[in-house]
Amino acid sequence: MTAEMWLAFSTASMIMLIIPGPTILTVISYSVAHGKSAKLPLIAAVALGDSTALLLSLLGLGALLSASAAWFTAIKVIGGLYLIYLGVTLFRAGIQSQDVPIPTAPESRWKLFFNTWLVTALNPKGIIFFVAFLPQFIDADAPVAPQLWILSITFVTLATLNSAGYALFAGSARRLLTSVSAQRRFNLVGGSLLSAAGVWALTANRAS
Repeated sequence: MTAEMWLAFSTASMIMLIIPGPTILTVISYSVAHGKSAKLPLIAAVALGDSTALLLSLLGLGALLSASAAWFTAIKVIGGLYLIYLGVTLFRAGIQSQDVPIPTAPESRWKLFFNTWLVTALNPKGIIFFVAFLPQFIDADAPVAPQLWILSITFVTLATLNSAGYALFAGSARRLLTSVSAQRRFNLVGGSLLSAAGVWALTANRAS
């Protein structure tokens, strides 16, 4: 993997992480509801949750990508089509004008940690997304496993920093997410990025 490819992956990951999904909405809601005491468990839960989701995604993926060039190309093409589908879906997403809901206060910080980990780790869409997204930045001519680990560690680090930012500025983020114009921008940027990543993946496979 070249430095340019790693930088492209990091940039794409940062942009997509900023777009709020179920995990970020959970972090914001708990942070607003429970104050400073919730922030550290929330950040730790996101880091562990993303690590769990990535591990579930990588089980078998590394071996499959290493098995043959045909499998590698097939996974990248299917992944590219899936990314385009996600992009179009985000483009067509409606605007939610209602406020971000605040969950009922958990009995303890351990329960808060567990709830957030569960949302992050066991989201099937997240696991499928990793399977589609990671192979787009893999060099087929180099060993696959080390590249997958580098990308995974990079993603978890960026996701942890992103959740920390949202937790620290939860009040402002919550107000931002109720803005129609902000939601439109999130949908536009996210849809554009996902669709572009999918088109790039399909074009690269045809060119090769």
